[in-house]
Amino acid sequence: MTIGILFVCTGNICRSPMAVGVLRSIVRRAGLEYVFDIDGAGIYDGHVGQPPSLLAVEAAARRGYDIRDLRSRPLMPEDIDRFANPLAMDRTHLVAMRSMAPQGLTDRPQMFLKFAPESLARDVVDPYGGTNEDYERALDLIEVGCAGLLKHLRQTLADTVRASSQVATLR
Repeated sequence: MTIGILFVCTGNICRSPMAVGVLRSIVRRAGLEYVFDIDGAGIYDGHVGQPPSLLAVEAAARRGYDIRDLRSRPLMPEDIDRFANPLAMDRTHLVAMRSMAPQGLTDRPQMFLKFAPESLARDVVDPYGGTNEDYERALDLIEVGCAGLLKHLRQTLADTVRASSQVATLR
């Protein structure tokens, strides 16, 4: 069983690739990479096939995340079905995701920063076209959000295992 995580931003060249790189790195360090299917997509298809922006690649690399191999792709309705955790970087992405979600799955997309309540931010602001500092600020939030997401998912996995073992003992 794998747990699908999909990070969604505008063009899939800044925020979502940085989030993919961060989460892949922290689950690898935790020895859990086999548990997760982690990807990114964009609600705008104008960058399809392009690598992350140079400033995103550089900001990620400064913190030890290699995102050079990622390529932009558009969000598709079937992604919301495929990934148990489709996560929006900002509120405009959430609206777009919910409007394209298959029937019965409109509540599945969630805000990414719900996993970082201590940050008080609701959106990871788009750094595209900005400075190195804008990318660093976005990456700060992404790291906090990914740590909170992994903590949440670990608890969910533990609860699932506990429930499974309780069912097994009832047999």
